[in-house]
Amino acid sequence: QTLGIGNERSMFVCVCNGITDKQIRNAVASGASSVQDLQDALGVASQCGTCFDYAEELIAETRAPALSLRQNFDEGLYYAVA
Repeated sequence: QTLGIGNERSMFVCVCNGITDKQIRNAVASGASSVQDLQDALGVASQCGTCFDYAEELIAETRAPALSLRQNFDEGLYYAVA
């Protein structure tokens, strides 16, 4: 099921606790890096567990751009301009 929030659409990931993909992405952007972190912060996968695998996918998907940027920085692909 999806719901409209402003111009963005959200999808329920954890139906038991009413947690959306947007809430999970926001939690990951705020530092959550595991399903355990999401369980502690939001209650994801703390009931039936059906959402566990998708929550893991959302963590990886949300963190991927940040990790890619960090890797490029570490490899010297970005430089400071004085």
